[in-house]
Amino acid sequence: MVNKKILVTGGTGFVGSYILRYLVKKDYQNLFCLKRSTSKLDLLSPVVDKITFIEGDVLDITSLENAIKQVDIVIHCAAMVSFKSKDKARMMKVNVEGTANIVNISNDNNIEKLIHISSIAAIGRSQSGKMMSEKTDWTDTKNNSDYSISKYLSEMEVWRGFAEGLPVAILNPSLIMGAGFWDIGTGELFKKVYSGLPVYPTGTNGFIDVRDVAQMAILLMEKNIVGERFICSADNIKLKDVFTTMAKILGKKPPRIKMSSTLVSIASFFLNILSFIPGYSSNLTSQSLRNASFDSLYDNSKSVKQLGYTYIPIPRTLEETGKLFLKTFPNKIDYALLGL
Repeated sequence: MVNKKILVTGGTGFVGSYILRYLVKKDYQNLFCLKRSTSKLDLLSPVVDKITFIEGDVLDITSLENAIKQVDIVIHCAAMVSFKSKDKARMMKVNVEGTANIVNISNDNNIEKLIHISSIAAIGRSQSGKMMSEKTDWTDTKNNSDYSISKYLSEMEVWRGFAEGLPVAILNPSLIMGAGFWDIGTGELFKKVYSGLPVYPTGTNGFIDVRDVAQMAILLMEKNIVGERFICSADNIKLKDVFTTMAKILGKKPPRIKMSSTLVSIASFFLNILSFIPGYSSNLTSQSLRNASFDSLYDNSKSVKQLGYTYIPIPRTLEETGKLFLKTFPNKIDYALLGL
């Protein structure tokens, strides 16, 4: 297996970089990474000399064909994450059309296996407080963000590929925590808590260490498992508890003001205005704020029983990530890497 040629899309990003670092650690020899010309390689700095980079994009058919024809296995991580209304069309194109391109070209080149890194967002949010599993059916509700819809439709493209004969497996991570770039994704949460976060949302979500996502993706690649999806989530935790733990680790005051429904409505109004201001890049929007008020619960028993997987405790993830944040961000270093 270590001689298999493996392509990781989105390999310079948060999850993809950890997957590539673990593959190097496991002595995989033929690793390829699809990257844009503007992609930063910081998160791959420890292994950059072990990877063959192919310049391209999931929306560029020619570059995709050039990349996929060289490999045996594809791990598809590339995706756009946004909760801004103005990004909806672009996100749908990248996530849905991009995945369709991956599926079509993988089928054309008889790829041995496609691992699709999806999201628990693809399961949807039908009812607050309802435990969801891999068997939960998607329901169209106002609780589903544009991002959720894009990931659901992306999965439909993967299942189409499976129906056409492409061996696939899907991973559905919950909210991924860990060290990466501090201004993107959950890294931004550490910045917000560090700068002082007086309010806390009332919701609950599933949380997962980025290292668990990477290791489980590789496990699905190595095991003889096709046509299945796995929720990847260590625990369901109140957002208030996560922010309080982060604040203590960072030496800041824990949030103390509950975000009532009235406060959420007011904040959503102003965030909708901010999202249209040029240069506003935060993913704190009215959609993400509504999500944070929802109790999203995920059942990880399939991964524990069928894969025999043991998750890294989230308090440990927060502790390790917080310590790295304090060593880097105050010294104007915009990223950090958790040890493998």
